[in-house]
Amino acid sequence: MTLTAHEREITVNVGPAKLPGTLTIPVDPIGTVLFAHGSGSGRLSPRNLAVAYSLVDRHGATFLFDLLTPLESQDRRNVFDIDLLASRMLAATERVRQIDEVVNLPIGYFGASTGAAAALVAAAELGDQVSAIVSRGGRPDLAGDSLGRVTAPTLFLVGSLDQEVLELNRRAQIRMHAQTKLIVIPDATHLFEEPGKLEEVARHAGLWFEEHFTGSRNSAKQAR
Repeated sequence: MTLTAHEREITVNVGPAKLPGTLTIPVDPIGTVLFAHGSGSGRLSPRNLAVAYSLVDRHGATFLFDLLTPLESQDRRNVFDIDLLASRMLAATERVRQIDEVVNLPIGYFGASTGAAAALVAAAELGDQVSAIVSRGGRPDLAGDSLGRVTAPTLFLVGSLDQEVLELNRRAQIRMHAQTKLIVIPDATHLFEEPGKLEEVARHAGLWFEEHFTGSRNSAKQAR
């Protein structure tokens, strides 16, 4: 991660729940990516952190936060409650928009596993307020009917050896009306633990966000 970036600890308050998070802001950020981690994971997920560091190096601000409190995480039903997780993504997005340094930047979502479904459901609610989505080994099928209401360009990244999830992503892609792209990472399993595979994920994600953040900023300038 670039040494010129700085971090801010931010809490997302949702009713009685207080969800800690870290907002990392590089010099001249082009957009802000909110991370939705998968089941059994949190803001300190090493895989999401690795991708986040790569995005920061590409001048993307990143926000990693816990979607559930420690107590909520003990109930496995919450881990798969996509509507609950999506509501936390919406609350986090609203909170990030209160930060002066990133208030006018395009918003992107990066979701992993069940977090991808939560990101898609939240994006369906926000419409064109979300500029781009990336799903890493995601379960977009769990987003249900929200898939057809997503307007943000969506990139699906799946390992070639993750056959069941790959098929679920293909089916979800068919149900979407937004721009979509599916990239299959060769010889990678669900967690992209093989050497160099997570770096491929980060590179594809970075290029996707760069393309669509730049497009969003240009559109905003033309609208003025």
